[in-house]
Amino acid sequence: MMREAMYRSLFFFLLAGICEIGGGYMIWKAVKHEQPIWVGLLGCIVMAAYGVVATFQPAGFGRTYATYGGIFVIMSLLWGWVAEKAKPDLYDIIGGLVVLAGTAIIFYAPRK
Repeated sequence: MMREAMYRSLFFFLLAGICEIGGGYMIWKAVKHEQPIWVGLLGCIVMAAYGVVATFQPAGFGRTYATYGGIFVIMSLLWGWVAEKAKPDLYDIIGGLVVLAGTAIIFYAPRK
């Protein structure tokens, strides 16, 4: 049961990450790379979906968003690597692992 809850929360963190990073990337492309305005507007809608997806987490706002921040760091580095061929360097990887460890402690540590 506990493992199922963890998988469920990880799923929603990943879905939220795709929504926020994907939507933000669409806005980034529309503004910085002069893509059509509809690309940016669609990005706004996708980012709004992120706000809804985040509410499916069992924890409160602060803990959920703090944890998502760490996951966002990792997913942003991976997105940049895939979408823009900006391979993370050693310091990106070390920093990402430190952040990920901290977010795992914040969200999954046993509490009374």
